[in-house]
Amino acid sequence: MIDAVTKPKTRVRTKVERPRLHKVILVNDDFTPREFVVSVLKAEFRMTEDQAYKVMITAHRRGVCVVAVFTKDVAETKATRATDAGRAKGYPLLFTTEPEE
Repeated sequence: MIDAVTKPKTRVRTKVERPRLHKVILVNDDFTPREFVVSVLKAEFRMTEDQAYKVMITAHRRGVCVVAVFTKDVAETKATRATDAGRAKGYPLLFTTEPEE
């Protein structure tokens, strides 16, 4: 009988790291009408009327409110488009992004 040495096969699995998420934040101001903020939230973030109103009121009362969480590119794009919608109408509406902990 022949003694054969067999080596166990090892497989290397590369783990793909999930992209870091970023929060889109609505910053309150005293000039942008509430109805306009709700319409931007509905259009850009696909919220219902009720959801958009709750986010707007939270930002109004606390100064800021997290709108949604996305990957970095999507968050920055949505924040920029929402801010630009306010600027196009002459309002100081501001959406920012920051990394999620």
